Amino acid sequence: MQRFKTKKQSNINCILSPSVLASCMMSIFPLQAVADHLDLPSIEVSAERIYEPGILPINTSDTAKLLDDEPGISFYRAGGVSSLPVMHGLADDRIRIKVDGMDLISSCANHMNPPLSYIDPANVGEVKVFAGITPVSVGGDSIAGTIQVNSKAPEFAEAGKALLVNGQVNTFYRSNNDARGVNLSASVANESVYMRYTGSSVEANNYKAGGAFKKSGLAAAGRGWLGADEVGSSYYKSINHALAFGVQHENHLLEFKLGLQNIPYQGFPNQRMDMTANDSQQYNLSYKGQYDWVTLIARTYHERTRHSMQFGDDKQYWYGMMVPNVAGMPMDTKGKTTGVTVQGDVNVSARDILRIGAEYKRYRLNDWWDAVANSGMMMGPGTFYNINNGQRDRYDVFAEWEAQWNKQWLSQVGVRGSTVKMDADNVQGYSAMYAAAANTFNAADHSDTDHNVDVTALARFTPDDTQTYEAGYAIKNRSPNLYERYTWSNSNSMVMNMNNWVGDGNGYVGNLNLKPETAHTLSMTANWHDAANQDWQVKATPYISYVDDYIDAVSCAKVGKTCAARTDGFVNLSLDNQSARLYGIDLSARKLLAEGSGYGSFTATGILNYVRGKNTKTDDDLYNIMPLNVRLGLEHRIGGWKNSIQAKIVDAKDNVQAVRKELQTSGYTLFNLYSSYEWKHARFDLGVENIFDKHYQDPLGGAYIGQGMTMSSSGTAPLYGTQVPGMGRSINVGLTLKY
Repeated sequence: MQRFKTKKQSNINCILSPSVLASCMMSIFPLQAVADHLDLPSIEVSAERIYEPGILPINTSDTAKLLDDEPGISFYRAGGVSSLPVMHGLADDRIRIKVDGMDLISSCANHMNPPLSYIDPANVGEVKVFAGITPVSVGGDSIAGTIQVNSKAPEFAEAGKALLVNGQVNTFYRSNNDARGVNLSASVANESVYMRYTGSSVEANNYKAGGAFKKSGLAAAGRGWLGADEVGSSYYKSINHALAFGVQHENHLLEFKLGLQNIPYQGFPNQRMDMTANDSQQYNLSYKGQYDWVTLIARTYHERTRHSMQFGDDKQYWYGMMVPNVAGMPMDTKGKTTGVTVQGDVNVSARDILRIGAEYKRYRLNDWWDAVANSGMMMGPGTFYNINNGQRDRYDVFAEWEAQWNKQWLSQVGVRGSTVKMDADNVQGYSAMYAAAANTFNAADHSDTDHNVDVTALARFTPDDTQTYEAGYAIKNRSPNLYERYTWSNSNSMVMNMNNWVGDGNGYVGNLNLKPETAHTLSMTANWHDAANQDWQVKATPYISYVDDYIDAVSCAKVGKTCAARTDGFVNLSLDNQSARLYGIDLSARKLLAEGSGYGSFTATGILNYVRGKNTKTDDDLYNIMPLNVRLGLEHRIGGWKNSIQAKIVDAKDNVQAVRKELQTSGYTLFNLYSSYEWKHARFDLGVENIFDKHYQDPLGGAYIGQGMTMSSSGTAPLYGTQVPGMGRSINVGLTLKY
């Protein structure tokens, strides 16, 4: 059951000449590959985008948030550029996320660098969402669905015409957290070759909630005052560069893309550590060719990440408060991902398409924590190896048959076979006090091989131009990630706190005996609309999933481990295979209220999402399930002016997971207003989010541990019982100029 959304962007012309734009790019984003001077004629162009005016990059620096209006999608709170999408109650690695065709992996014990953090919203040209019944050709190693994010498609000059030159500059400001940034892009192409550069830079301070949610007080070591409404460790800075080169000949396209990222800092209000550096390079070579009876798609890519964590300015240096000259707790990670994919779409007949393909992904991870001087045996004298030479290799083959039997009936059946091999080398702790846990881990067999089979079957019935019905069934599998399997130390809470990818404030130790998750999903969709699909539409998608061997949190004793007791309100936990059931419904509707008058057109929109998740083995609720929520909107367009007002209504979150001591949250209603005006050479955007400065707790925000001595159980410990709040009122403005 394929779900995707692609919308067109309006044409915007720029008053900048290419030479001026190139000069700006070189001064703000120095990069050797950018030309010093371009003296080329102006050409009017258009591009793709997937967001309506309310979800423009001026309102977010988090690419995941471009899906904010997609039915069935919500978000785990994380850093300002790194939230984790949730699909029908399943999040993070349970969703396959591809960025420009690359399967990227979060190389961090706290999952601070998820795949969507590696592409800036300004560089996004297309997003496709496949929820539930995901075709095997785009699925694999996931049980929720797939999100594909692609940068802007290449544009070539028409045959016999002059060079095609595009340039754009965008700048924005958001009042709540003083976020400011600039996005630049430039491209040049003839009819056969193109080159494009995209750069972005954004910096923000801590954001403020809609009201006080804690006591005001000093930040770490007296480095400033955090007000009662200030969300500690929510600041960030991110710089991205992307270069793309392409050559086309007849029905063949060869592209090479280079991505460079530098995040010098990013705070995390629901983690005990902050990101102090994240440097990444992505190399991506792809080919697409159309032959007489087959379309061939091939790709090879390599990605390297160097990631560091420490206590940021809002988090006190816990150990340093007790022992002089002890500077925090450095944590470092190196991750390398290499992938190869080959797919052929074979036109077997006018009725039948056969998609066959193979994939290989190789991942290597090293996660180590250097010794800290003067810290004694707690953090020295040796290096702590959290994961030593972690390995995760996946080999896939798939086949998918799609048949258009007649105008009314379409079917799709697919099978994917996957082998996942995992291993890790022996480990060590800081000192002898960690020896018992390290010896137990080192004596065990670390290697494991999972053989998974995915199956998808769906049928679509279109009786006439006003209605479509789909139904499908899928079996999907996901093998554990390296942190779930190989984190090993249960010696003390300090170390266990460092392994937490869900933002609940608890400490975790992995489980070598974890088995792959297997989800059985049944979904249906009914889509009713007018014959032209312009006046009105109503769509409903109920679904249910049973997950065997669901990986969930359990007490350490449940898996034979002895973990330290805690007195700060949080708990130390491990993981085990359980079973789960999730069900829900997505509803969306729109109605054209008026058009053709002197007042422009008016359209009403609505989205309702509901999901319920239970651990059927323990009868506990599943963690971080978004409560019932509704979005209502009214859109207005007249000439170059576009306006939108939205209301987001969220129910109280009463169903929480007891084993994680998850917090309940109250219901709330938010109002947002967006407006833009477009001229021939420019566009101005204005957004007012949370108009009435409503204070609310983010249902998926996690535990607030954004300030103070985050590793301590003393009176300055994290504020147990406090949920990360949402952002208060923010006035956002942006200006875009395009050539």
